[in-house]
Amino acid sequence: MAALARVRDDARRGLDPSFERLAAWQAVVLGHGPVEFRTGPARAKAGRERYGLDHRTQPRFRACLAQSTDPSVPLPARVARAYLDVLFFHPFDDGNGRAAMLMLYFLLLRDSVVIDQAAPMLVVSRRADDRAGALALARLAEVAINATRHRISDRTTCSGERKGPPGLECGFEKLI
Repeated sequence: MAALARVRDDARRGLDPSFERLAAWQAVVLGHGPVEFRTGPARAKAGRERYGLDHRTQPRFRACLAQSTDPSVPLPARVARAYLDVLFFHPFDDGNGRAAMLMLYFLLLRDSVVIDQAAPMLVVSRRADDRAGALALARLAEVAINATRHRISDRTTCSGERKGPPGLECGFEKLI
């Protein structure tokens, strides 16, 4: 929960996504001080996937994170791409799935979006070479965003008063 609080604070302040920001959140999640970019190849999914490392890996990852705020790209595509970038650049030795979730949450909050159903986007195992799966994730993000907006508008009167139960529980808080 402390990492989510930090993500919320950074998003409210309108900060840009960066490796340093992600590493700070990751340090909170892991419960120890500074977390660095991995220094060797990484493996995931019980060794079935291998993520190499060379002198271009970290600069490319940083560039990808910077692209996640491009307003010409729809929000669902940006959050899906950033989530997958964290998963497949695999910047940390441990906890990359949680880090990817935090980045997705941050980018949504940065655009003033809180979805109430995060699990469908996060529970499916993703492959690095699956273009159709990446597109499906972006579509799923769009559905989650639109469904939440629809539920919120259904519970709000024209004067802005709440008709339904108080507030939405953030779907991410159930997962961390």
